[in-house]
Amino acid sequence: MDAVPVHSIGVSVGQVAPEFTLPASDGSTAKLSELCAAGPVILVFFPFAFTGVCRSELRALEDMKAQFATKGATIVAISCDSPYSLQTFAEAENLTFTLLSDFWPHGEVSQAFDVFLEDKGFATRGTFILDRARIVTWSLIHGPGVERDPALYLDALPH
Repeated sequence: MDAVPVHSIGVSVGQVAPEFTLPASDGSTAKLSELCAAGPVILVFFPFAFTGVCRSELRALEDMKAQFATKGATIVAISCDSPYSLQTFAEAENLTFTLLSDFWPHGEVSQAFDVFLEDKGFATRGTFILDRARIVTWSLIHGPGVERDPALYLDALPH
């Protein structure tokens, strides 16, 4: 599937991202406004843990984590998987950034960001960079089978 044009779906650049609180794979909870208060947040929606493209994308993000940190950015990945599945996935793939579960109510946050694929029951590959005020400063939306390049996120962060 080809990349979906940026403005066809998803929260638009310049908009305030919807607030949410979700369970994390480590048993904690995360509130978006609190994450953003610390600096830019790279919010990465992905379809499912343990699938080929998702595994590859998230490993690439882990490999670039230090580069994102030099720009003060936090990586947060969200899927409709349960927190328990995400915990097992994080351990299996040695992922150390935050993984959040949009499992219940099923896909509620993905729907708020307009990246939920209702007919499939999961989020497509949407990436949003948010500033301290939760304003979307950059976004990229791809179809479920199209891998994103995290180097683009690094380039899109403020210097």
